[in-house]
Amino acid sequence: MSDFMRNSDAFTWSMESDPRLRSTVVTVLMLDRSPDWAEVRGRVERLSLELPMLRQTVVDSPPPAPPRWQDCADFDLDFHLRRIAAPTGGGFDAVLELARLAQMEDLDRARPMWKLTLVEGLPDGEAALLCTFHHSLTDGIGGIQIAMTLFGLSPEMPAVEDAARPAPQRSALDDYRDSARYGLGVVGSAVTGALSALPRLVADTVRSPVKTLDSAAAMAASVYRTVRPVNSTGSRLMTQRTLIRRLDVLEVPMPPLREAAHRSGGALNDAFVAGVAGGLRLYHEKHGTGVEALHLCMPISLRAEGDAPGGNRITLMRFDIPAGLTDPAERIRQIRERTERVRHEKSLPYTQAIAGALNLMPRWYIGSILRHVDFLCSDVPGIPVPVYLGGAKVRIQYAFGPTIGSAVNVTLLTYVDTCALGIDVDSGAIPDIGLFRECLQAGFDEVLALAAD
Repeated sequence: MSDFMRNSDAFTWSMESDPRLRSTVVTVLMLDRSPDWAEVRGRVERLSLELPMLRQTVVDSPPPAPPRWQDCADFDLDFHLRRIAAPTGGGFDAVLELARLAQMEDLDRARPMWKLTLVEGLPDGEAALLCTFHHSLTDGIGGIQIAMTLFGLSPEMPAVEDAARPAPQRSALDDYRDSARYGLGVVGSAVTGALSALPRLVADTVRSPVKTLDSAAAMAASVYRTVRPVNSTGSRLMTQRTLIRRLDVLEVPMPPLREAAHRSGGALNDAFVAGVAGGLRLYHEKHGTGVEALHLCMPISLRAEGDAPGGNRITLMRFDIPAGLTDPAERIRQIRERTERVRHEKSLPYTQAIAGALNLMPRWYIGSILRHVDFLCSDVPGIPVPVYLGGAKVRIQYAFGPTIGSAVNVTLLTYVDTCALGIDVDSGAIPDIGLFRECLQAGFDEVLALAAD
């Protein structure tokens, strides 16, 4: 049978009917020198054989099945690997501009949806590697697992074996047969699940009718919180949504940020969100606008040990954050409380079923869920030790996640002892990214001061 998309990946794929919800991800690796290109190519080729999605395209399936992954008969590895020279005198700003353009582009859906671009000739002999991929290929943690196949722990370059995998041929009859099997499988699973749950439901209802009804009501409320539309932004300032993006970066030392979180009863992610929220408060103040609660969209990882790195094992949860609080410690505590509630939502185990239902909804409804989110924060645990690529040392790496309807996406990617923040703003909502970065820095300074007290 074909590899059908998980419902969550199909949701990411189909919501792009609105280009403002495009799910392109760009990561930037800064290298101390140009890597050995043959070594990089060999490692990428081996990776593409270990992870079939890198040699596959997404094609529509006959209803009721979701889209499926299909081997690309015209796969050309060298189409996906680019090697360019930086503009004369161009430095990191030139790299960011290339990343910005890649972030706004729609990937060619007739080919596997990824590409790597090596930028050489940067000041002091440095180089940069831009990795562009569609979010349906993997999530942040899966991306780090994939990256470890490319990296080495020393400058030495081990030999890489060449291999080839022929693409099987399929007919339209195969497509309809697999789709029918998928539909029968879904119906069979639903019937089996209902039959197995029915006796317990009846027994629980007889023994504790009030408790059973309360549990059902709590589940319904949890599902509603997951899929409810948001009709307006929390911010009165960041209301416009466009197709234009601007990128910037910020580096925050990880040990004091973690210490500030612990002193306030939170975790690193809580301090991270508190820093972003503080920056948003200051940005509103600079524009003479007050702010209270803002709508946050946060990916919650559902990835378990043993899951393959490909595909998404996340769910997007939306909830309000007290951005107007000026006390950073209290901000961390309240964010911790709200995040913990979200992480224990009753609907989380049913993420795939909910995503499957949303895939049947009109596209305008999907837009209503996402387009009025104020900001998106994503915390990705990165690599804790220095690594090398083709003999070149990775100095730092940034990830720029898609805004998918929000005014700004700030992605934290750790590397050794640094929290590297990739800032992706919708310029309609935040036209002055320089000012926003200054406010963001000040927001994190508020949080880091907790560790210095």
